[in-house]
Amino acid sequence: MSKYDLVVIGGGSGGVRAARIAAGHGAKVAICEEFRYGGTCVIRGCVPKKLMVYAAHYHEDFNDSAHYGWSTKIEGFDWSTLISNKDTEIDRLNKIYEKLLEKAGVEILYGTASLVDQHTVQIGDQKLEAEKILIATGGAPYLPEISGIEHAITSNEVFHLEQQPKSAVVVGGGYIAVEFAGIFNGLGIDTSLVYRGTQILRGFDHSVRDHLAKELQKKGINLMLSNNIKSIELAADGSKLVSFIDGTSKNVDCVLYATGRTPNTASLNLGNAGVEIGLRGEIIVDEHSKTNVDTIYAVGDVTDRIALTPVATMEGHAFADTVFGNKPRLADHTYVPSAVFSQPPIGSVGFSEEHAREMFANIDTYTSEFRSLKHTLTDNQERILMKLIVDADTDAVVGAHMVGPEAAEVMQGIAIAVKAGAKKADFDSTVGIHPSTAEEFCTMRVKDPE
Repeated sequence: MSKYDLVVIGGGSGGVRAARIAAGHGAKVAICEEFRYGGTCVIRGCVPKKLMVYAAHYHEDFNDSAHYGWSTKIEGFDWSTLISNKDTEIDRLNKIYEKLLEKAGVEILYGTASLVDQHTVQIGDQKLEAEKILIATGGAPYLPEISGIEHAITSNEVFHLEQQPKSAVVVGGGYIAVEFAGIFNGLGIDTSLVYRGTQILRGFDHSVRDHLAKELQKKGINLMLSNNIKSIELAADGSKLVSFIDGTSKNVDCVLYATGRTPNTASLNLGNAGVEIGLRGEIIVDEHSKTNVDTIYAVGDVTDRIALTPVATMEGHAFADTVFGNKPRLADHTYVPSAVFSQPPIGSVGFSEEHAREMFANIDTYTSEFRSLKHTLTDNQERILMKLIVDADTDAVVGAHMVGPEAAEVMQGIAIAVKAGAKKADFDSTVGIHPSTAEEFCTMRVKDPE
């Protein structure tokens, strides 16, 4: 039996970071992955999705360019070229992850790993003995049990469609559903977004939710709220007949479910080691990412804390520093910024207005909505939303939100300020960069009415 200081189960961002940092601290480390190194984000998540978002936005860029004097002739869009080039880039990134692990001295293993006991991992016919075990297996798309669900796909399969659909129904109201609805629509696919709730993006600030919903509809997405799919039938021509609970139906080429993700714990045999899990299958951990078993830790989406790649990376790094680097520290989950790469995109950090009103005694909000300078020469009617949430008793900015072009890029800088405890007065006294969209965060002076 091979012996290690650390065995990591899961080759995504959190597991890879933890393995590399632990090895850098002198630990003997092995890492196990059943698919490809890089994890959901790199292989079948944020990276390929962002590439497809870029592709989907070109049709607007081409149209806008005509108003600036450019004469462009668009021959059309080739789905196979996008998918092929995307695959090439993902292959490149996969190899980079493997090289990083090799350079760090981590032993790379392929196969489905599971627990034998509190110190032993089984992978294939091999048993690995470890002082510590880290589980970083992420999550998987959830599919409901409805008639014909086998005719639907998830975000795992959408990146590998051989042909571009002409029509699609996207199911869900979260960021994955919203993003793929935008991708499909931008690539010329007749797209409907169906969600059982009354508004998309539950948990986001209400101003952001309402603003984005209007923008999606402006761009031609059929937004079907307070609705859901009852059944899916395969038609003779290969299309899918989708029946909705409101009694309507629609024939489409593709049905994409993005109705949430569940922690990947089913095949881990956690019971062999006595590891506790929650109601959704998530591994329960403390602030140091340790389970109820002293030798076993978990980071990333499998713990169902904040399901973001940089958070998993942060947790993995903190774990390795604490356990193997004699640098005890916690992963800080406060004021974590995030983005939704919808069209237009969202950038956000801190509290929504609703959450802030629950947490603070007195709240002031500042909101600005406007058409960008770029579009004053075009017929594009897209509008930008920017919002600040302020604790009125301390003047601290406790939330910042944006819907508009490059929202993620703008919000990264704003997030640093919010994380550092900036006051509204600091925003007000900062000179804006003119003309830019971002300067609006420094010029919002009038409070929203109560």
